Amino acid sequence: QVHLVESGGSLVQTGDSLKLSCEASGFTFKTHPMGWFRQAPGKEREFVAAISWIGESKYYAQSVKDRFTISKSDPKATLYLQMNNLKVEDTAVYYCATRDQEYLVATMEGKDYTYWGQGTQVTVSS
Repeated sequence: QVHLVESGGSLVQTGDSLKLSCEASGFTFKTHPMGWFRQAPGKEREFVAAISWIGESKYYAQSVKDRFTISKSDPKATLYLQMNNLKVEDTAVYYCATRDQEYLVATMEGKDYTYWGQGTQVTVSS
C-alpha cells in the first residue's frame, strides 16, 4: 500500500526558509517520479515542482523557480522541497504525490499523479 507522509510545514515570516519532507513507503521509490503540489484557501491545487525517477530532470512552476529546490534521497525513500525567500503567496497546504507506475516521466499535471499524501501546512506571514 502506497503511503506518503509530508512533514516540515510551519508558520514562518517573509524571507524565511523551510524544508519540507515526504517519506514514502509501499512502492519502489527510486523508480517513480515525484511531485510537489500546493493548495491555498479558496484556490485550486497547483503544481510546484517535480523530479524524474532518475533524479536528473527537475521541473518548477514559474512562481517558485530560483527559490525552491526539489530533491530526493532514494536510500531514505524521501522527497524534499527546500523553500527559500518565502513569500506570503506561498501560504498553502503542500502535498507530495507519485504516479502509479515505474519509469514514467515526471509531469506538471496533478491528474497524472495517483497517490497523494495528507499535506503539510505552510503559512508565511508578513
